[in-house]
Amino acid sequence: MSRLIALNKPFDVLCQFTDGNGRRTLADFVPVPRVYPAGRLDRDSEGLVLLTDDGKLQARLSDPRFGKHKVYWVQVERIPNEDALNSLRNGVVIKGQRTRPAEVRPIDPPPLWPRDPPVRFRKSVPDCWLELRITEGMNRQVRRMTAAVGHPTLRLVRMQVGPHKLGELAPGAWRDVDVSRG
Repeated sequence: MSRLIALNKPFDVLCQFTDGNGRRTLADFVPVPRVYPAGRLDRDSEGLVLLTDDGKLQARLSDPRFGKHKVYWVQVERIPNEDALNSLRNGVVIKGQRTRPAEVRPIDPPPLWPRDPPVRFRKSVPDCWLELRITEGMNRQVRRMTAAVGHPTLRLVRMQVGPHKLGELAPGAWRDVDVSRG
């Protein structure tokens, strides 16, 4: 029987189990042998990481060919206008490649845990939260997409991968997930 684990990866944690430089890794939070991330989150991103011991399930969850959507809550600099939002909806060019269209909408500041360290605050620069839904996962894609439309990402939290949601998991906490929903 395959195993699937949902982890709320904290900020400043590598999305791998080993590191020769003493940085925090998934091993500091998930004491389960022989599971591996199905997709990655950057060290400076937070939220849902799925871990499994099943290579086929790992591919179904992370390979863009399978079209699993990923939902992110993204805090960006300044308030995007409709042109910027429409650019995200139509796909933007990153490293010479156009991203697939994204679903995006402004949201109220979400009820998230405090980040340590906190996001820098600048009184003269407003910020805004967006919910962004994509079906691919290029390296640092969400950050590059928001930067491409003039709104650099300040905080990035993955809330969902396919049918799997972060829910009420606290940073660093994990739970087993129903594999049949992969």
